[in-house]
Amino acid sequence: MLELFHDGGAFMYPILALLIIGLAISFERLFTLSRSSVSTRKLLDRINVSLKKKDVEGAVKLCSQTRGPVASVLAAGLLRKDNGIDYVEKAIGNAGTIEVAFLERGLIWLSTIITIGPMLGFTGTVQGMVGAFQAIEKANDISPAVVASGISVALLTTLFGLIVAMIISVFFNYFTSLIDQLTVDMEECSAELVDTLVDMQKN
Repeated sequence: MLELFHDGGAFMYPILALLIIGLAISFERLFTLSRSSVSTRKLLDRINVSLKKKDVEGAVKLCSQTRGPVASVLAAGLLRKDNGIDYVEKAIGNAGTIEVAFLERGLIWLSTIITIGPMLGFTGTVQGMVGAFQAIEKANDISPAVVASGISVALLTTLFGLIVAMIISVFFNYFTSLIDQLTVDMEECSAELVDTLVDMQKN
């Protein structure tokens, strides 16, 4: 593998740098998003029990003791309960926007790496082909031995650029699916909380 990396030429180094950066971001997002997933149904049930007892502070405390964006959004809404449902919905919306932005942090860089990796590989391919044609011109010969080095660079940079893009794409798509699920959870839980608070005002 090291020999192939060396044979790929100068463009292999930025491709390797992209892989390292992409993996670092991916592992950080994996850790963060895995900690953001909680049992929303269980949390909502416990909040509803507190609200039935008119214990809003207890419900807020439950949210503060639970990690993840769903709990943060619900806590923002509960803290505005006394101001009316409109304020609760606005607080939930603002908190949801902030939480989604936090969840998506770093994904733009993964998307950039997915795009740039193959582009660097193709650029290395062009460089390798240019080198091959220059070797042909210099040797005035089109034998395989003359063009082998340039073609090797061309193929290896493309190969490694595509491999980097595929690896990071797997992480990117996985994170996107997790964020979509967390967003749905936030919306469903927020709607249920608002309905519960409306019912409390009627009673």
